[in-house]
Amino acid sequence: MLYTRNGDKGMSGLFGTKQRFFKDSPVYEALGTVDELNSLLGICRARFAKIKDERISSEILKVQECLFIVQAELAGVHKSLEQTHIDSLEQTIQEFESEIINPHSFVIPGATELSALFDYTRAVSRRAERSVIAVRSGTLVSPETLAYLNRLSSLLYALARYVAVEKNIRELSPSYKDN
Repeated sequence: MLYTRNGDKGMSGLFGTKQRFFKDSPVYEALGTVDELNSLLGICRARFAKIKDERISSEILKVQECLFIVQAELAGVHKSLEQTHIDSLEQTIQEFESEIINPHSFVIPGATELSALFDYTRAVSRRAERSVIAVRSGTLVSPETLAYLNRLSSLLYALARYVAVEKNIRELSPSYKDN
């Protein structure tokens, strides 16, 4: 059954606890935002599978698997990311960063549909990171989880730049001029 009616009054429980929390509590905000990020990454992965880019699709799938671990940790399961997850993510960032031009500048999103999608996903990733930080005091969130989420936005930035470079599209930097 896909419904239980247990949350009809705006409250729900976390794994391993009998305590109920309102669904607008910080932990549910974090769970929902990480879920949103994972779903958005699913759209990215599907787009890259469609154009047969296995390299990016497989990297996105690894991230999605890690986000399920983050959600499990937030929900109270004794599972969390490890340093090896961070190391792997950093290696992937470095690989893509080595293939892009001027990786440390601001760009105006929208050079290509896929780069814009990664930029949007990056923005959601930053929101997910902030929402997890907001619950760290009430829930034990490992330092590795916080570090992983911090690095994830860097990967998504690198991927956005990479897909524009692959299409030979020059991205625009903001001019900071008044119109």
